[in-house]
Amino acid sequence: MAPDGTSITAGELAGLANRISNGLRALGLGRDDTLALILPNSVEMVAAFLAGTQIGLYVTPINHHLVAPEIAYIVGDSGAKAIIGHERFGAELAKVLDELGDAAPPALAIGDVAGFRPFEELLAGQPDTPPTDRVAGAPMHYTSGTTGKPKGVKRGRVDMDPDELAGLYSLFLSLFGVRAGDGNVHCTGSPLYHTAVLLWTANSLHMGHKVVLMDKWSPEGMLQLIDRHGVTTSHMVPTQLHRLLALPDEAKAKYDCSSVRCMVHAAAPCPPEVKRRMIEWWGDAVMEYYAATEGGGTIVTAQEWLERPGTVGKAWAGAEIKILDDDKQELPPGQVGTVYMALSQANFEYKGDTVKTEGNRVHFPDGSSYFTVGDVGELDEDGYLFLRDRKIDMIISGGVNIYPAEIEGELLTHPKVGDAAVFGIPHPDWGEEIKAVIEPAEGVAAGPELAAELTRFAAERLAGFKRPKTYDFTTDMPRDPSGKLYKRKLRDPHWEGVERAI
Repeated sequence: MAPDGTSITAGELAGLANRISNGLRALGLGRDDTLALILPNSVEMVAAFLAGTQIGLYVTPINHHLVAPEIAYIVGDSGAKAIIGHERFGAELAKVLDELGDAAPPALAIGDVAGFRPFEELLAGQPDTPPTDRVAGAPMHYTSGTTGKPKGVKRGRVDMDPDELAGLYSLFLSLFGVRAGDGNVHCTGSPLYHTAVLLWTANSLHMGHKVVLMDKWSPEGMLQLIDRHGVTTSHMVPTQLHRLLALPDEAKAKYDCSSVRCMVHAAAPCPPEVKRRMIEWWGDAVMEYYAATEGGGTIVTAQEWLERPGTVGKAWAGAEIKILDDDKQELPPGQVGTVYMALSQANFEYKGDTVKTEGNRVHFPDGSSYFTVGDVGELDEDGYLFLRDRKIDMIISGGVNIYPAEIEGELLTHPKVGDAAVFGIPHPDWGEEIKAVIEPAEGVAAGPELAAELTRFAAERLAGFKRPKTYDFTTDMPRDPSGKLYKRKLRDPHWEGVERAI
């Protein structure tokens, strides 16, 4: 179902995907070429992804909240041979063509965008039958770019039937107990340019599930869809869980959520109190995994989490987890270090950056290879992973390692806190001191009184060295619609002209 409530059958979606595939072929795109998409959550976005991945293309969905130079960088770096955009982002897309100049590939727009050809031209005269010589393509997502330029995560494409490869991809959902058919309804609330969101959506379609698309996520809007369509699965982030819990009890009580079976969250640490309350509400449906665009990962059920609060689970089938120190030596259970992962058949490269690719990898004498995305954590005796934070976000104050995620999790339990970000700022003696930026809950006034209240609150829950020394307030925390926090936008101004400890 489209965001506007329009229903489209599987046959109609397949027909549109086929027309796009045939149109891209007519445009000159072939195996191993790249297609860039700057589209909102929409039928066209899903169809274009299915179209590219059935004719051997690398498909690169681009965050439509980026500005023209950022979009142009990804288009150029990916080597895209065509762009499909949407008029909603027309102001920036028109500038993208200016940025690219003569290197701009053919560009098509749904709606009117200066310099873009109408999307209808791509479809004109194209049959809705499957293209000849179908062959599997692959997504090539770009890392978020929270530090430095984003890099494309490129895996070797496999010359096989796209339906067979889709079947293999769909096995991932089976790790969560999701099966083909089985009356499942998947709700896509986060932006489809995110790796996991797109793959969960595509896999749900391949498994014969109904998919309900949201254009813009809101907590009550999601509850309405769960109630109306009997939603069983969704892919979420902790910020969304926090905002669901923040709804008034009378609002939550209006909607029947008994249909939920597998409401998965990932992408960021979840404050334990938020997780516990969601399990009280949705029960065993609340599941979590840890992974990255590069691969993964771990999985944990609600019951496992209740037995080991804070864990993100054990390695799933085919994956392995190691904790290494700064010398790339494996650490025993209970010691904190950098999290490295290995996943069979998940070899990848950061496109055009061999140094970064190998810099994030470690090779062992037995021939195995592990990679890291810079997260810090530890394993317990039973192999359950506990994340502490990202290494780049870790604060070193007076020689002590401090993990902001723990502090944020505590602050988010305060009823007057709508959102929280914690990071280190320069201090002449300690190296760094802790600052908290708070987005007050709706109707709560920011200011010294709230700062004083939070200071008292933190004193009851956190050791002295973990307590924020100062509080700032904002009405617009820099998160993308999926909940990912761009902490550098808050932190970097404090470090201009100063060398960080990390």
